[in-house]
Amino acid sequence: MSHQPSSGHPVSRFMDLVYLACIWVAGACIFLMSVFIPWGIFSRYVLGTGSQWPEPISILLMVVFTFLGAACSYRAGGHIAVEMLTQRLPASVQRPLRGVVHLLMLGVSLFMFWYGIQLCVGTWGQSIPELPWMPVGFTYLPVPLGGAVTALFVLEHIVLGDQRQRAIVTFDHEPAQGAA
Repeated sequence: MSHQPSSGHPVSRFMDLVYLACIWVAGACIFLMSVFIPWGIFSRYVLGTGSQWPEPISILLMVVFTFLGAACSYRAGGHIAVEMLTQRLPASVQRPLRGVVHLLMLGVSLFMFWYGIQLCVGTWGQSIPELPWMPVGFTYLPVPLGGAVTALFVLEHIVLGDQRQRAIVTFDHEPAQGAA
């Protein structure tokens, strides 16, 4: 099955590439974690020489997975907190409240972006004891990156509409009843 971006607005096609990149990076993070954590266990209990790097690297990979995965989940309409309340309200209130939710998501995303950059810059000169070659500020990069990607997906939703039915987002879903 091809995972090429589907046709549509040029901005949406670009955002499809961003979405795919985030999905692949998040997937690579999960894969690498599933390799590094067992290595840490093996090196500690079998080799008796516990490696110092698997835990901090795995934590960093989980943070990357979380922030990029949350952005993708927002675009795919799978972020439960975004619609949990609005779906339970009367139909007349749902549409305006969804707009408010998207604006709040944009605000949170921009907050993460701006203050995440400040956090990275402020901690760049510090190092992690287990990984002295890695600046602490580097470990915080997923916060502004996730905020930026989420903000892009929110703006796309506000300007171009809901993207959860795009082929790139639904390629692994069963077709809805009657929509074959």
